[in-house]
Amino acid sequence: MAIMITDECINCGACEPECPNTAIYEGGMEWTWGGGTDLKEVELEDGAKVGPDEIQTPYSDEFYYIVSGKCTECMGFHEEPQCAAVCPVDCCVPDPDYEETEDELLSKQSWLHNE
Repeated sequence: MAIMITDECINCGACEPECPNTAIYEGGMEWTWGGGTDLKEVELEDGAKVGPDEIQTPYSDEFYYIVSGKCTECMGFHEEPQCAAVCPVDCCVPDPDYEETEDELLSKQSWLHNE
């Protein structure tokens, strides 16, 4: 499953630079699918297509947040999610709304980085 940041986040920012997929953003910050990836175009669940540099709405205005569609739990890069490893308050936890198998996470990692 993808990782999420709970509302216990103290906004220290330790997690953001650790993400190999650039899936972590500061609260209120817009994001793009292309940031930190090799994606050229993304087809969303509703069939809409977006470009890699198309600005997306922040998931949270208050706390750091993780874009689940870009989170691979660091599979293909590290043995454990690096955001959780460096979080001083343990607020980077598995997101029960995005359960994925190891194979699915590795496939997503390959898709994000055109491997």
